[in-house]
Amino acid sequence: MEINQLHDLNSLRSAPQLNKLQIKKLLEELEENIFNADWITIGIMAPSDLDAIAALKSISKKYASIKFSDKEPLAANGSVFLKGNQKTGNVFIRSENGLGVGILLTCQYDHESREANTFGPLPLDFFN
Repeated sequence: MEINQLHDLNSLRSAPQLNKLQIKKLLEELEENIFNADWITIGIMAPSDLDAIAALKSISKKYASIKFSDKEPLAANGSVFLKGNQKTGNVFIRSENGLGVGILLTCQYDHESREANTFGPLPLDFFN
């Protein structure tokens, strides 16, 4: 399957490997959505808590406005699902088997007339 736009990821269970040109193109499209959102939530499916936390930190490093509370006490065994909310700064993690691997990013809006949009799964190293 060719990945040229964000909606091409919608049917995938796990993030595909992307080349640099695909990443550049998807990042441009994603950033337009991020910058127009009031806040974002992030879901990270990863093989370990360390992988999930590293992916979350890469997002905060790339975007100074996207910050989360202290991530150091986060821990879970095995495959995990991490959820971060930019509006509250809260981050939670839980063990969960049977998930794919990747980042799901949802652009949220303060006014209910605008519908939230989820993008992904994106590779765990997408924001590096």
